[in-house]
This record gives sequence, structure tokens and C-alpha cells, in this order.
Amino acid sequence: MRARDIAEPYPVVGFGTPAVEAARLIARDRLPGLVVTDADGTPRAVLPASEVVRFMVPDYVQDDPALAGVLGDVPIQQIRAELEDATVADLLSSPTPELALLHGDDTVVELAALMARLRSPLCAVVDNGMVLGVVTAARLLELVCGDDL
Repeated sequence: MRARDIAEPYPVVGFGTPAVEAARLIARDRLPGLVVTDADGTPRAVLPASEVVRFMVPDYVQDDPALAGVLGDVPIQQIRAELEDATVADLLSSPTPELALLHGDDTVVELAALMARLRSPLCAVVDNGMVLGVVTAARLLELVCGDDL
């Protein structure tokens, strides 16, 4: 079985996409992340949902989680406002980690190995530089577990 055989249609965003729009896509469809493409549609990064959540928490609180209790409840509107003022590029770690990217002819084992090595929740599948679809970790596990789900 090849990567193209299990790749599914998947939303992609650009570096300039508003962060709140990306967050809404992830939330609405309960996605593990999004593929980020440049202006010509070439995939350049994976934005894991965890990076969006990470953006919502100040660095000093991430460094010392005990401070979260001191801060109390931060209004959701304040968090949303920060997302509205940011773009997908702002959400990505710097430098951008290696892209989880395979070609349509690559095998499922190659797919699993890449996802495991990069600890990526998804992998973009491309042919001729364009995204054919995405394979998520959940889709890969569904394939492995078969009808026993």
C-alpha cells in the first residue's frame, strides 16, 4: 500500500492566514494540525494543534506552570484577540522543524517511520510538488487496527 492510497483531502493554510482562522479549522474539524503552504501551494510546514495551544500560554507560564494558578482565569476574549492579531507564521516554532512530507509512491512503513521520527501528528503526501492529501496518525492507526475499532 502506498501513501497516495490512504491520503485524504485536508485543509491547508498559508503563512499569512490569520491564526484565529487556523485555530477555528482545527477546532471545528478536530484536526491534529494543518499543512502550511507557500503562495504557490508547495507544502512548507506542519502546524500541530499543540503549537496553537502553546501560543495561547505565555512563555513564563510554560516555564513555571505554578504561575497559571496565580493568573486566575484569563478571559477567552483576550486569548481570541491575541489569535486575531497573529498569523500562522507567528504560531510556528522558529526555526520551522523538518516537514513531514512524503511522495505518493512511498510506502506505509516509510510514512509511519517519518511520523514517528518527527513526532508529527500528520504527514502531507505530494506529487509534483502539490499536496495530494494528508495522512493523520489516527488514519494510520485505523489502517493498522482494521475492523476491530
